[in-house]
Amino acid sequence: MKIFHLPDLGEGLAEAEIREWYIKVGDTVKVDQPLVSMETAKAVVDVPSPYTGKIVELHGKVNDVIQTGAPLITFAIDGMSTTPQQAAPKEKNTVVGSLEESANKWEEGDVIIGTTKQQTPALKVMPAARVLAQQMQVDLNQVTPSGPQGLITPADVKKFLVTATVKSTPAVIDIAGEALHGVRRTMAQVMAHAHQEVAAVTVIDDVDMSHLAKNTDMTVLLLKAVIAACQAEPALNAWFDGKTLTRKLHNEINIGLAIDTPEGLFVPVIKDAAKRSETQLRETIDRYKQTVRDRSIAASDLQGTTITLSNFGTIAGRYATPVVVPPTVAILACGRSRDLPVIRDGEITLGRILPLSLTFDHRAVTGGEATRFLAAVIQCLSG
Repeated sequence: MKIFHLPDLGEGLAEAEIREWYIKVGDTVKVDQPLVSMETAKAVVDVPSPYTGKIVELHGKVNDVIQTGAPLITFAIDGMSTTPQQAAPKEKNTVVGSLEESANKWEEGDVIIGTTKQQTPALKVMPAARVLAQQMQVDLNQVTPSGPQGLITPADVKKFLVTATVKSTPAVIDIAGEALHGVRRTMAQVMAHAHQEVAAVTVIDDVDMSHLAKNTDMTVLLLKAVIAACQAEPALNAWFDGKTLTRKLHNEINIGLAIDTPEGLFVPVIKDAAKRSETQLRETIDRYKQTVRDRSIAASDLQGTTITLSNFGTIAGRYATPVVVPPTVAILACGRSRDLPVIRDGEITLGRILPLSLTFDHRAVTGGEATRFLAAVIQCLSG
């Protein structure tokens, strides 16, 4: 018997959700044959078989969340004397890495008793779990591991937090409902973390867009305005580490473009946007919309955001308090335009007004920097 553990499906992801089994218990499979479709926070990935053999057990059902490194499938292997070659998941956009474990099982916590040196076992912690524990100020020694060989997973840290919260809460309301899955589940986790971490402040203003033709590509125009504002006030095109109080200003302007889908929010990244023409920006937007719809978007296209744009006004709403997702420090949101009376040259006339909302992380950005950025956006849009 051989147990195949869920490999890292890319960029150190801590877990993946079973979307569809391609095989069942009793089936005979070959190396590289697709076994299961797994959904991560970034993409849907087909996991191929690392062995030739018979399926003995499936360690999960559809919609179950499997931790990286946890048992996925048990095989009865053909030719057990040979060493099977681990195959990497194919298709869509990830690379399988190895589970990070320390080779030294006694690497932490040396204890000196008299003249005798003893050692205590090291905690085995997934990198994502260690980061989460640091962010939430959780003592990993108090967390019960559930991963293979005593490995602490992000789910263990979350379970500890939930348990601690329940113990300190006088009453708990039982809410029956459908569990979140895939992208929507990840969105919930990211938004909760952002709310806890960021010192968010929102400033709003309007810009008169009456001079624009009706067929103007507003999304491209907004992207150009963000680029101009980042060049005028670089402090908002940055990352901030709240733990070390470190700020990194970026030369490249990588704009995350929020795209709404029935499955949840995607934010593909337009890399080095300042070097793209209007035509190239539009082509990139259209390509991202298509790849997001069919879930073929590459994981690399969802990484590296330095500032975010949300054009929610294509649906409804005027102003908003958009959420800054660390490590970025700013997001510009555009609401629905409307006709309002405006004064030009001392006379009242009808103008087309576009509402803007800029949220920034006040830990890293001053009010002056934020308002100068917004003024640069307005100047660019005003023509």
